[in-house]
Amino acid sequence: MSEKQTHNVKTILTFLIPSLIGLLLFMTPISYQDAITIPIAIVSKGLQAFLGDAITGIVTFVVVATAIATLIAKLIKPRIIINSHFFNALLNVSPMWAIVRVVGAVFIVLTFSGIGPEAIRSGDTGALVLNDLLPVLFCVFIFAGMLLPLLLNFGLLELFGTLLTKIMRPVFNLPGRSAIDCMASWLGDGSVGILMTSKQYESRFYTQREAAVIGTTFSAVSITFSLVVISQVKLEHLFVPFYLTVCLAGIVAAIIVPKLPPLSWKKDHYIDDTPRHPDDEVIPQGKGVFSWGIEQALAKAEKADGVVHTLKDGLKNVIDMVFGVIPVVMAIGTIALIIAEYTPIFDYLGMPFIPLLELLQVPEATEASKTIVVGFADMFIPSILASSIESDMTRFIIAAMSVTQLIYMSEVGALLIGSKIPVNILELFVVFILRTLVTLPVIAGVAHLIF
Repeated sequence: MSEKQTHNVKTILTFLIPSLIGLLLFMTPISYQDAITIPIAIVSKGLQAFLGDAITGIVTFVVVATAIATLIAKLIKPRIIINSHFFNALLNVSPMWAIVRVVGAVFIVLTFSGIGPEAIRSGDTGALVLNDLLPVLFCVFIFAGMLLPLLLNFGLLELFGTLLTKIMRPVFNLPGRSAIDCMASWLGDGSVGILMTSKQYESRFYTQREAAVIGTTFSAVSITFSLVVISQVKLEHLFVPFYLTVCLAGIVAAIIVPKLPPLSWKKDHYIDDTPRHPDDEVIPQGKGVFSWGIEQALAKAEKADGVVHTLKDGLKNVIDMVFGVIPVVMAIGTIALIIAEYTPIFDYLGMPFIPLLELLQVPEATEASKTIVVGFADMFIPSILASSIESDMTRFIIAAMSVTQLIYMSEVGALLIGSKIPVNILELFVVFILRTLVTLPVIAGVAHLIF
């Protein structure tokens, strides 16, 4: 057969070098300061330490500048913004998003300057988002955004996508390449997974359904953060069974929840509304899975642009994330935390879970029920509330529950809403409840075996 394609050394190196650097940075677990993490998280933490207290000022400037630039784009429509495809998409957003950005700017100014209503700027609401969450996101976005093209542009996803299609398509009805998003989230940070999913959805690698499923199901909580949660409920000696429980419950949810509405109602159409091509993942007759994967990867590497274009691509990612997402996280995260702290809404929403918790023989069911729905506001609140509960078993269940619920508005939910992934806040809440109902029996079952 003469049609066998030969690739020159340059193409092979173009695939190998950036892909290996990307794998090393995003997916190589290393032990650092007694925790398992990935290099990208370490350099992000290094930047955070270097910037120190100045980082809250920088983030405040970013959110305020975004709100002002958005208002200028909406009201004055200067030609420099409107004629640039990139800046027009970033700043000339819908009226609702413009309002969200302005609300984010108001919240951050009040919080940073320590004036205005206590409910907005307290340590449990605005100050929690500004001081604890945004500095982490800002630093992760800078490095992840700049370096993400190493994973996306040089053939690594094509190789992994081909190799993993045999697992991901039959089990989860997703493309093989989605396994990479999951691994990046799991080892590093959920925000990295959402960023990768959003970028690939925009590039027509995922359909609307696939992007929504991956964003709400596979942006798993990092190992590092799981350790923080289990430490908060004073059960760190049970970390291994805890994390295995989280993985088991997460896999069960990943199989069941996408088969239910609202995720099952999403169209299998790309971002431009064209239907999915079923032949995208078919391996040609006579080709092995690995050899076809390598061929796909090298074809992608051959088309890859040079270093300058890759840097530009990375810089656009950073601007898109820092200015597009951080104001949304500030606005929506703060509102969700105000509702959690200053209203009994989440207590009332938790009441229907009392019979279920009693049926599953969970001790202190009434106290536990108050922590269940509050996880929608922020993943860390349930474990903070749970630390006052006497029963080890109940604290274990609440900690595992908060990690497997996955969608919390102070970060993942706000990131999903701020991205192009087609989900709204009501759909996210329904998915959150479905994940709770699916994972709670699994977690409670394992907890009965451990305790």
